[in-house]
Amino acid sequence: MPKGYWIAHVTITDAGQYKTYQEIAPKAFQKYDAKFLARGSDAQTLEGDQWQRHVVIEFDSMEQALECYNSTEYKNARALRDGTCKASITIINGME
Repeated sequence: MPKGYWIAHVTITDAGQYKTYQEIAPKAFQKYDAKFLARGSDAQTLEGDQWQRHVVIEFDSMEQALECYNSTEYKNARALRDGTCKASITIINGME
């Protein structure tokens, strides 16, 4: 079964309030055995929209990645993130 991946791009608009999201979100990632493969702002955008931060998170499957995103733990974190950033999150299957 292929792995599942979150690919997220974020531009923070309220750093103080965004920290509350950062304090809560790890609970969901831990529950679903997420592995952060890349995270940070040291990136070069060659095409497309510019974002401050980029994140790649690996899960054992796409189903697990979706379960994490739709979990109560992550919904609570997203509620705290609302209005603190612009985000683009894609969940994708890895290659077999």
